[in-house]
Amino acid sequence: MADHNFGGIKIRHLFKIFGPQARSYVEAVQNGMSKSELNLKHAHVLGLRDINIEMPSGSIQVIMGLSGSGKSTLIRHINRLIDPTAGEVLVDGVDVVKMDEAELRKFRRHQTAMVFQKFALLPHRNVLDNTLFGLEVQGVERSKAVDVAMRWLERVGLKGFEERYPNQLSGGMQQRVGLARALSNDAPVLLMDEAYSALDPLIRTDMQTVLLDIQREIKKTIVFITHDLDEALRLGDQIAILRDGEVIQQGSSQDIVLRPADEYVANFVKEVNRGRVVQVSAIMRPMRPGAAVSGITVDATTTVEEAVRLLASVPDGDVTVIGQGSRPVGVVTFRQLASAMVNSDIAATREDTIALVH
Repeated sequence: MADHNFGGIKIRHLFKIFGPQARSYVEAVQNGMSKSELNLKHAHVLGLRDINIEMPSGSIQVIMGLSGSGKSTLIRHINRLIDPTAGEVLVDGVDVVKMDEAELRKFRRHQTAMVFQKFALLPHRNVLDNTLFGLEVQGVERSKAVDVAMRWLERVGLKGFEERYPNQLSGGMQQRVGLARALSNDAPVLLMDEAYSALDPLIRTDMQTVLLDIQREIKKTIVFITHDLDEALRLGDQIAILRDGEVIQQGSSQDIVLRPADEYVANFVKEVNRGRVVQVSAIMRPMRPGAAVSGITVDATTTVEEAVRLLASVPDGDVTVIGQGSRPVGVVTFRQLASAMVNSDIAATREDTIALVH
């Protein structure tokens, strides 16, 4: 099981410039030199500019952006597959950038596990031997490694497939092997780089469900890279949106959908199914002191879509919204909920309303 004392990940003032004289251009980039100017005038490529992200322990941090935004470059800094030009990458309080070769090898083996888009299974090994490969590298004895691997294969729905080879499996099944292999290592950090991008939509949704179900049990610190907004909104406890190597917005799914930082993010979110993201707390009317509490209640953190489903059979009238400690915090009607699913102008900027819930 994951280490619940694990301290999470902090990325501070991270810069990556590709080119032979990279370090000599950091100051110019810090002072505002654009990506295009760096490239055209100096033949260097700006990968990341002043990235600052705090990823709490036990949560799923999604890094999202279009192709070329820097998201895969960023995740590869966490296990130092790429060295930064400047900045810090603190994993459980230790700066990965300062590790020597032996420390880095130990860190990669025990602290992080990675799931790749292209599965990265060894074709000459069967499912079981692919799954226990990381444990084998760590020097875990075979019988114990087999026990651990079999447990995770069963957990990801592959019991009975342990003798098969990768070329005998569908893409979705191969990715399940990749996930089981990463989980077998029992590393506190799980890095998932476009892990589901190569899968068909239905299989992809299924794999998202598998990950969320497992995460409820194991509470890893997961860094998940995607270019798909629906996937980001479904999986992320926090989302950071990258563009041209810079973070342009960070926040929860609700923050991103309801308060896009700029036109770029607004264009991203305009086609989103808001009912699956927006919570009841965002549209409720705050409870007035002494107001009557109705017998029908809904939790403040319930999504609008789920609330509509729950309340579809109740008569239209006030529904009491319950916050932490089962405390009544607001009132909402079925009509308001239904309208919020199609109306993009939800008045969710009322910080007083949000504050009431917590």
